[in-house]
Amino acid sequence: MNTLAPLTLDVRPELRAGGEPFPRIMQALASLAPGQALRLLATFEPIPLYGVLGRKGFAHHATRHGPEDWEILFTPAEEAAAPRSLPAAGSRAGEGAGWPEPMQSLDNRGLQPPEPMMRILSALENLAPGAVLEAWNDREPLLLYPELEARGAVIAVSRKAEGVRLLIRRGVTP
Repeated sequence: MNTLAPLTLDVRPELRAGGEPFPRIMQALASLAPGQALRLLATFEPIPLYGVLGRKGFAHHATRHGPEDWEILFTPAEEAAAPRSLPAAGSRAGEGAGWPEPMQSLDNRGLQPPEPMMRILSALENLAPGAVLEAWNDREPLLLYPELEARGAVIAVSRKAEGVRLLIRRGVTP
């Protein structure tokens, strides 16, 4: 039986300020002792994070305490999967050079996570293989990258004065 107390990480202030806590979450995960759990406090249920941490061998249990008050306990599974990392920044295409024009454009600015990611994944499902989706976000959607990788999609990210522009080219695999 594990006697280590979970490491608590409160990302609510960062989320409320419009920040992206994913790097801090990954740092906290890397700092865990073998068998230690991570207790995450967030303003929303981080559904996309479940898949990312699930592939790293963590199960989750979420409790909603209020409208913007979630507690998620990530515990190591018995047989922890080998850790996987996000694709390196260099593995994402620069500006989508040589790609076809976007078939659809989404404006996700002003939306709270995980809605931008869910809208992007839904729109991507309706595109033909090789087609391009353009999406505008307030911040870079780090949790989206592993989901796109799993679907065989490629992404080009650029920061503009008006937000983060994503060009996502659907892969041939579902």
